[in-house]
Amino acid sequence: MADDPLADRSELARLADLAARLGQRCVALGLHIATVESCTGGLVGHLVTEVPGSSAYFVGGFVTYSDELKRETVGVPHDVLAAHGAVSAQVAMAMATGGRARTGADLAVSVTGIAGPAGGSPSKPVGLTYVAVADALGVAVRRHLWTGDRSENKRQSAAAALELLLERVDAAAASVAGPG
Repeated sequence: MADDPLADRSELARLADLAARLGQRCVALGLHIATVESCTGGLVGHLVTEVPGSSAYFVGGFVTYSDELKRETVGVPHDVLAAHGAVSAQVAMAMATGGRARTGADLAVSVTGIAGPAGGSPSKPVGLTYVAVADALGVAVRRHLWTGDRSENKRQSAAAALELLLERVDAAAASVAGPG
C-alpha cells in the first residue's frame, strides 16, 4: 500500500504554501476556482480547502476517476476519450473546460494521469500526467512525467495543478490590468 500522500512534511508545507498563495490571489482578484481530478483523487481540492476562508473562492470540484464520470459529470466527449485515452492533453483540456462550464468558476483545473505503480504502457508510462486550466483566456495544458512512487506522483501532480492555477490567475490579472 502506498504511503499517505501528505506524509512528507516538507512537501506538505510546499503544497500548503502554494494553496495559500492561490487563495490570496483569488480573493484579491475576486476569482473563483473549481477542480476536476482523476489520478489525484481529490487531493487538489483537499489542499485548497485546507486554507481558512477557501469558501470565498473555491466553488467545488469533481473526482472523475472513471471515463463514464468524465463524460457524465463534466461532459468530456466520448470521441475524445476514444481517440486519445483518458490520460491525454485533449481529455485534460476537456475536463477543465467542462468543469468551468458546469460550475461557473472563473478558472477550473483538471488533472489526469497514471499515478502507478501499475497501469502504464510504453506510450503512456507510469507517472505521465496532464494538468490543464480553463479560464476566460482559453485553456492551458502541461505534460509531466513523474518518476516517484504513487503518493509522490500524486503530490507532484497536485503541486503542478496549483502552480498552473497561480500562473493563470496572474495571467488573468495582467489581462485585466492591460499593458503596463
